[in-house]
Amino acid sequence: MSPGNLIPTSRRIRAALLPLLALATLAGCARTPEPARYFAEGKPARLSDWHLVEARGGRLVPNADVVPYDLATPLFSDYAHKFRTVWMPEGTTAKYEPEGPFDFPVGTVLTKTFYYPLAAGEGHGTKAVARTYDVARDFSAGGTHEALDLARVRLIETRVLVRRDHGWDAIPYVWNAAQTEAELARTGDAIPLELVDEQGQREAFTYVVPNENQCAGCHVANVKAKQIEPLGPKARHLNRDYDYADGRRNQLAHWSAKGYLAGLPARDLPRDADWHDASQPLEARARAYLDVNCSQCHSPTGPANTTALDLRGGATDLRRLGLCKPPVAAGRGTGDRLLDIVPGRPDESILLYRMVSDEPGVMMPEMGRNTTHREGVELIRAWIAAMPGNCDA
Repeated sequence: MSPGNLIPTSRRIRAALLPLLALATLAGCARTPEPARYFAEGKPARLSDWHLVEARGGRLVPNADVVPYDLATPLFSDYAHKFRTVWMPEGTTAKYEPEGPFDFPVGTVLTKTFYYPLAAGEGHGTKAVARTYDVARDFSAGGTHEALDLARVRLIETRVLVRRDHGWDAIPYVWNAAQTEAELARTGDAIPLELVDEQGQREAFTYVVPNENQCAGCHVANVKAKQIEPLGPKARHLNRDYDYADGRRNQLAHWSAKGYLAGLPARDLPRDADWHDASQPLEARARAYLDVNCSQCHSPTGPANTTALDLRGGATDLRRLGLCKPPVAAGRGTGDRLLDIVPGRPDESILLYRMVSDEPGVMMPEMGRNTTHREGVELIRAWIAAMPGNCDA
């Protein structure tokens, strides 16, 4: 065959290969998520540097092996919703603890993204966000809770808690207006917002993103150890079902099956009540609420242990729970009331007075909120009102 006869043949082969080459090129250009990353030191400038949760295709999605989770009763944070995740390096696992936080391995990274559903008729360009507990529209995949729909929610901040050789570090990130990236915010931030309820009533407030020191202040649950630790990932908070992409199951069982949790007992697992599930006992709901919102400080080892209040869910000493107990050093935080909890008399109880207040130096919790949690107040009011007995004896 002459060289001249080879040219058309090679051209035909090249022409036949062009569509395949084009497909290969397109595939190469498609963005494949990088695996989740652990930084042994430093504070990356962007949340996306960690490759844990990222804004992609109009959704906030967790990366491969990044497991979303929720709490039976969450901490109140100015009505913000929260999307939580956990990730551990391959071949590592957390060790089960019945009371405190699990013993997480070095390399563990927890994220907590604070967001609000958009208020009806409002877009991302306004201050208006919905005051609601309904999360049915927050997620983009029907029936699962594994990806936030960015067309329906406004992302505010993501807090990263990373387990390093020396202990835990807290790193705050604030989302940009375009909802495409969260950037390191060492000094925190202040974001003006408006809560809009179902009746259209509006409440203006300033959402405060804590700075690095404030993060540490809340997470030091043991003043002797002086080290921060996770507050949410405890057995009693996690013992509930979650809607994963492949079905609904118990979170503790899911973590164990995935290899993220070792030593899970077969039965008798502690469980906190869901505070706003009216079908559950009032006392269990109130104790769960105080446990998650207050016990990180008000416990025998917490920063507020000098108050002699123990608000952990499993505490059994009613005096230390506040029943008929005079305050140790509440100052003007008493509101001229004499006892922490007066059975049957919520409006005479210091505990409720401080929950209602939004005045610095009086309100409790003293950080993490700029609004009063109306429904939480009513829960504790009902619990105290239903208490038998009196403090006259």
